[in-house]
Amino acid sequence: MKNLFLNSSVLFLFLMVFSCSKQPDGVIEPEKLFYQPSNFQSPVYKLESNPITKEGFELGKSLFYDGLLSRDGSMSCGECHRQDFGFTHHLHDLSHGIDNQIGLRNSSSLQNLAWEKTFGWDGGVFDLDLFAISPIENPVEMDDKVSNVLDKLRKTDKYPLMFKNAFGTTEITSQRFLKALSQFLLSLVSANSRYDKYIRKESGVVFNETELAGMELFKQKCSSCHAGELFSDGSFRNNGLPPTERQQVVYRMVDGVKKAFIEPVIDDGRMRVTEMPKDKNKFKVPSLRNVEATKPYMHDGRFQTLDEVLNHYMNTVTATQNLDPILNQNGKLGIPLTATEKTQIIAFLRTLTDREFLTDKRFTP
Repeated sequence: MKNLFLNSSVLFLFLMVFSCSKQPDGVIEPEKLFYQPSNFQSPVYKLESNPITKEGFELGKSLFYDGLLSRDGSMSCGECHRQDFGFTHHLHDLSHGIDNQIGLRNSSSLQNLAWEKTFGWDGGVFDLDLFAISPIENPVEMDDKVSNVLDKLRKTDKYPLMFKNAFGTTEITSQRFLKALSQFLLSLVSANSRYDKYIRKESGVVFNETELAGMELFKQKCSSCHAGELFSDGSFRNNGLPPTERQQVVYRMVDGVKKAFIEPVIDDGRMRVTEMPKDKNKFKVPSLRNVEATKPYMHDGRFQTLDEVLNHYMNTVTATQNLDPILNQNGKLGIPLTATEKTQIIAFLRTLTDREFLTDKRFTP
């Protein structure tokens, strides 16, 4: 199998060729579908189990943007994960699903998924190849069954041929369906922000004094959680947000019939998965890559700006159950910052915006 991992010198040549070549829109070269940036660690995803091909990528992309994955054809994965906003549901604090129902949480961004060990705010999915099942079968998101989705795909004119091109036969199975989606998701590598180019010492890329100061402050005050080149350590933490009660659609079986009820719900975070009290109020630490483009922020989208986010850490951290000890030092809640330091950190966070990724036509429907 062709080696998918590039050393730094080959990567530099690859980036130069990619930036200078003028390929017609829609032309995809297989070697450009996935790469390991020189400043990243090795991926967690076992690429040898699902080699990315041009045909598999094209199939996965078509599925990602197809409403057939939902009960009534109205919702695609791309509806809640828009490329120009870091593959999030822009301007919606909570994701909107089928029949205009409101979900429990803010849509997570989709990027650099080959390096993730768990998926979702509560880490309820541990394998990228299983990731799509959750939104497809969630009654307030896409409200269908994978088995039914496969039947719909088999009845189309285009998908049997696309599956044959990707996997050798027209057979449409759940494994092939999920692996094709993974091939598209794996290709969403974001590593060409100004920060990346600065770290790689690419020619002509410099930080101004405010950005440099912000980077140093970030290392001191934020990198305990937002660690490494993913800007997340992948852990689950309580960052001191006061819990909020929301009206949520809850489905229950009544006399053998599924019925919808509107009930107040408080999101307990990771505890919904583990059922362990020690995980109450804990949510996955999100990556900060492209954070400028992925507002609103937090698991429930309560903050609209980066300024509001830092104001929370400065002033409104609450000692809720399982508050992360980092945010309660010597009896003092939060992270001490001056107004100037806040401005500097935000300036640094904006260097994490990868405009090439947000506008890459390979990912556009």
